[in-house]
Amino acid sequence: MRSRRSLTFLLFITPVVLWLFLLIVLPHVDLLLMSFHTEDDSGAMVWSLVNYLNFFQEPVYWRTFMRTAIYAILVTMITFAVSLPVAFYITKVVSPRFSGFLSLLLLMPFWVSELVRVYGWMILLRESGVLNHFLMVSGLLQRPVEMLYNDVTMVMGLVYTSMLFMVVPLISVLESLDDSLIEAAYDLGGGIFSIVTRIIIPHAMPGIMSGGIVVFMLTLGNYLTPNLIGGKNSLWFTEQIYNQFIASFNWNQGAAFGFLLLVLSSSIIWLGLKLTRQKLSQVVQ
Repeated sequence: MRSRRSLTFLLFITPVVLWLFLLIVLPHVDLLLMSFHTEDDSGAMVWSLVNYLNFFQEPVYWRTFMRTAIYAILVTMITFAVSLPVAFYITKVVSPRFSGFLSLLLLMPFWVSELVRVYGWMILLRESGVLNHFLMVSGLLQRPVEMLYNDVTMVMGLVYTSMLFMVVPLISVLESLDDSLIEAAYDLGGGIFSIVTRIIIPHAMPGIMSGGIVVFMLTLGNYLTPNLIGGKNSLWFTEQIYNQFIASFNWNQGAAFGFLLLVLSSSIIWLGLKLTRQKLSQVVQ
């Protein structure tokens, strides 16, 4: 019996280990080694830190790097501020008969690819788009306004594309919140602000961190939304990585940029877990 259980365990764990090693660990190790290689005068590959030093020597690289980090944090905070009321309404306010329907409405836009959703925003916000046409017909505008290709619409698009990944963890944790705690707080004279900060947010903290990590990682590594909605004025670090790999064919420099982005994301997530006193095991459950 014990040998049969061991064999069953091996049959289940082997594909997982192979998948992790072949598709995640091995490519990342190869890219890490590649990031420390550079060509000398003779064209031979040598070990060097030049690819990482280039990052600090070129202001456009590290400024874009910091800009991407700041905007990714901002998008995560805005996504949380928008998603918390939505998740609370679905779990605690609306009738249970309609909560599943509302959750389905949130899920429906994600049945199509991100590219289609981004082009939908572009059609809505462009000069000849639906929003400009409505404002001109209503008399609020005399001529169309270009609403695309700025940081505001870029942030709005990033919030839209990542909102579901914040709402779902929040719904999961808020469903376990006892309604009597909120009722007792109201009976004791608690206001909305105190109830949210002292009851709802502490209870939902694992879901907040889980959704925050996913949203932050997706935003930090996003390429389509900043490039299409933000345009050339909204520089994003993934575009620098793309240019190194595809435009310049400098895979060594692109690998270094990729690992700098990985270090940045890991550091900010670690800092967020420390500040909220959460453990990674609590967040990923």
